[in-house]
Amino acid sequence: MSLVAEAFVSQIAAAEPWPENATLYQQLKGEQILLSDNAASLAVQAFLQMCNLPVKVVCRANAEYMSPSGKVPFIHVGNQVVSELGPIVQFVKAKGHSLSDGLDEVQKAEMKAYMELVNNMLLTAELYLQWCDEATVGEITHARYGSPYPWPLNHILAYQKQWEVKRKMKAIGWGNKTLDQVLEDVDQCCQALSQRLGTQPYFFNKQPTELDALVFGHLYTILTTQLTNDELCEKVKNYSNLLAFCRRIEQHYFEDRGKGSSSIRSS
Repeated sequence: MSLVAEAFVSQIAAAEPWPENATLYQQLKGEQILLSDNAASLAVQAFLQMCNLPVKVVCRANAEYMSPSGKVPFIHVGNQVVSELGPIVQFVKAKGHSLSDGLDEVQKAEMKAYMELVNNMLLTAELYLQWCDEATVGEITHARYGSPYPWPLNHILAYQKQWEVKRKMKAIGWGNKTLDQVLEDVDQCCQALSQRLGTQPYFFNKQPTELDALVFGHLYTILTTQLTNDELCEKVKNYSNLLAFCRRIEQHYFEDRGKGSSSIRSS
């Protein structure tokens, strides 16, 4: 299909209303999905909830390989398949739903900067912990990632993924970082988010944006995921307004709509 034809099809699809049978795909929740993918999926779910757009979550062992980008989550809406939060936000905007239209250009630039901060710091820290911290790799990551597959495929896929992530870490300058340095980066990111949030209910006052969905997805998942120790979780718990922020979104967009999951607890 030519680029012109693809653009025409996309334009037609965007003009169609949001269907009741929209589906979000992710890995198996209980035994397979890892921290970073769970955070990404929850961020998209939160975004769609904030837009008041219904979506059914479907767990598939091969979701990563079903995705057009090789990353989860992805949504199936009508004849369209779109993966990852950024493209999903643009796809939803084309259908007439936006959380950030009320922001001015300066605020939109600031929102994008904080989203980059979360992706560059929190997401990268999650990937580092999953694939570069030997204790986590040995006790959690390899077993969960390869769980749907028989031996030796389970080991082959896990080692292949670990090699890919470690190569990425070296490329961005994280290859030689220690766990303590990574945790310090997480703390600095949380401090920046806490200062920006202040006493507001959301990052841009009274209405949530895609930044709120992204931050919630990562912080909530960090707070509710059992790892080999609590060091990562404790970094988030140091900021009471971030905890209150997560509880607020959990209660308003998930519990009140019958989608409650693991509750957030402070120590």
